[in-house]
Amino acid sequence: HLPSGYEIYDSHDRDAGRLVGRIAAQGLSDELHDRHYLILEGIDGRAHYVELGFTERSAYPDEGGIVAITSSNQTSKATDRTVAEIAAANDGRYSVALHTVHDPSASQTFIASHLRRLEALRRGGVAVERDADGIWSIAPDHVVRAETFERAQAKFRPVQIELLSPVSIERQVSAVGATWLDRELTTPTLKPENNGFGQEMREALDRRRQWLLAEGFARDENGGVTYPGRMLFDLQRRELLKTGAEIAGRQGKSFVEAKRGDAINGIYKRRLDLASGRFAVIENDRTVTLVPWRAVLERNLGKEGSGIVRGGTISWTVGRERSGPHL
Repeated sequence: HLPSGYEIYDSHDRDAGRLVGRIAAQGLSDELHDRHYLILEGIDGRAHYVELGFTERSAYPDEGGIVAITSSNQTSKATDRTVAEIAAANDGRYSVALHTVHDPSASQTFIASHLRRLEALRRGGVAVERDADGIWSIAPDHVVRAETFERAQAKFRPVQIELLSPVSIERQVSAVGATWLDRELTTPTLKPENNGFGQEMREALDRRRQWLLAEGFARDENGGVTYPGRMLFDLQRRELLKTGAEIAGRQGKSFVEAKRGDAINGIYKRRLDLASGRFAVIENDRTVTLVPWRAVLERNLGKEGSGIVRGGTISWTVGRERSGPHL
């Protein structure tokens, strides 16, 4: 018997919008072919069945976590069109140097996103090749090939999952950390309904607002609540300092805070699901560091690597050699 207000999320519908909700259940829709599903309690007050296909389990949290679902993109990406444009002007070649000449304002992080896309296409069977000098050979119909790749991928992974919070909404209300509720309070993007999980979200936002005021993170001014610009940063930093110190202390090591621009070296030990999001525990002989977690790290559990902290993410290289695979 299906619950009242039950809907099936149709990822093939071009008008399928963004679905935000709490994971109520998850499991196998096709055990033989390892296809998975989610049941989401949406902020629209309804329950939604979402077919995930072959999505990796690490892509979404346990029951109680908050996610946003969108239909998989079945068209080429902006990165594909940029690569094709640069290659067309350079005899079918693309590289970091050529991209920099094409767009001198492009950051290394932005260019790196194009390299990751090319690597994903290469692994997916799209005819792109890279030589020892880091120069890629790009076909004239690169954009068409990328679109074909996306349509094939959509059959295996019909939806994209955005992790909004790995922890429950109840835990977020009084958590010392930069929560999803905090982000919605400071920059509202959603309009939850007055029933079901939507109503729970509304009530949780009110309770979180009162907690922030009581703890001194927010201020009551002229009948309204103001949130200092550093509030999210301060909340996250306090959670990471406390959690990191506890982990390091149990092992007789020192906790080292990861700051923008820092070089991090160590072994990826495990993932932490915190109120501020997901973080990776990186250890070496003497220290413990917490850095932003990325799904690709799960395939490198227990391996040594090095990386550079860049704001809310980290560029990671596995192995001792600089020529190792970039994550």
